[in-house]
Amino acid sequence: MAIEIVTKEDLELFRIRLMEDFKKLLGSDKVDKNEWLRGGEVRKILKISPGTLQHFRITGLIHPSKVGGIFYYRLDEINGMLERGVRYNK
Repeated sequence: MAIEIVTKEDLELFRIRLMEDFKKLLGSDKVDKNEWLRGGEVRKILKISPGTLQHFRITGLIHPSKVGGIFYYRLDEINGMLERGVRYNK
């Protein structure tokens, strides 16, 4: 049985690869523009209340799809709102 020596460089390379794998699993480098989000996720991103999200729907500021009683929102539309700095009045 051969003995292998693990160097600091080997451990650093392992750490970098492990972190990249975690990022992929958690989706932090996700760029899928066709991704759909549920209301709770949208509220967290925009830091708004359920009532404000409903107001956005009613006024046509965002255009969700409803499937089985659940509203789904396109990620690219939400990101577009953030980039444009959309202002609203309740």
